Amino acid sequence: MVKEKKSVHRIQMTEGKHQIIKQLLQEYNIETVADIQAALRDLLGSTIKDMMEAEMEQHLGYQKSERSDSDDYRNGYKK
Repeated sequence: MVKEKKSVHRIQMTEGKHQIIKQLLQEYNIETVADIQAALRDLLGSTIKDMMEAEMEQHLGYQKSERSDSDDYRNGYKK
C-alpha cells in the first residue's frame, strides 16, 4: 500500500518579506538557534500569553480576578 504524500504549503518569498527578515536578523543580532528562539519568544510571547488567557476566560466563563459563584476562584485565594 503506497502512502499518499501530504501537500506542503509553500510561502512565496517576496521582496517585502525578505526585507522584514533582514531587519529582524539585524535587530536581534541572530547568529545561533538560541538567538532565533529568544527573538521568537520576544516577538510572540505576549501574543501567545494573551491568547491563552482569552481561552481560559472562555472556558471558565469569567475573567481573571473576577468572582464567580463557585468556591474555586481563579486568583487562587479564598476568604
